[in-house]
Amino acid sequence: MSDPNLVFSGAGQEVIVEGEPFRIEIFRLERDDEWTLEVVDENGTSIVWDETFVSDTKAFDVAVATIRTEGAQSFRNGNVIPFRR
Repeated sequence: MSDPNLVFSGAGQEVIVEGEPFRIEIFRLERDDEWTLEVVDENGTSIVWDETFVSDTKAFDVAVATIRTEGAQSFRNGNVIPFRR
């Protein structure tokens, strides 16, 4: 059995919050229905959500809201952010 392909959403994009750039990546395995969310800062530090999302737009909205709520600098510095489980 071969490994499934990774499907990237077109909803993923780079955003600037408080002057800080973040790349929002949203993807899923081709056989899965739910999307995984990853946010990468300009230094390549990656934060991946444990929860998955029923839509790629929901994942995008959660990423932007979390960065804005927690503050871009806090998010970038790797502080613990309490994500829903």
